[in-house]
Amino acid sequence: MPEKGGRALRSGAGGSLRHFPNSSSRVSYRAMPIPPRAKNFSISIRHRGPASLIDVVGSLTLFESRALREAITNLIAAKRRDIVLNLSGLEYLDSSGIGELVRNYLTVVKSGGTVKVVGLSDKVEEILKITQLYKVFPEFPSEEAALESFPQV
Repeated sequence: MPEKGGRALRSGAGGSLRHFPNSSSRVSYRAMPIPPRAKNFSISIRHRGPASLIDVVGSLTLFESRALREAITNLIAAKRRDIVLNLSGLEYLDSSGIGELVRNYLTVVKSGGTVKVVGLSDKVEEILKITQLYKVFPEFPSEEAALESFPQV
């Protein structure tokens, strides 16, 4: 229990308590959210001509980011540099997930490739607007539109 004058704040379902002393040496508590479970996360890769489509489903957080990084690294190694990220199944994106999207974008661009996105939910689109990343990731209304936008070889 907190000392005299301290407060314990309980968050709703999925929260935990963390202790943070305040400046007056009293004990106070702040709710810390628990991230979603990684068990719902999956990546599937399809190929259409020279382009690769990556379907991202579930939550993209620190715990899942390695799988996406490895998928894109393997595609680059296989000389598949035109990538469409289908984010229609992406349910949750935190700051680590945003960082991973940027890291993968830079990896692809530095290799001479292009990344395009489709299927943005309202929440993910809002995150990309707030972070100004909508200027970096070209969004298309469909996979077909994104695929047609790649230069024909």
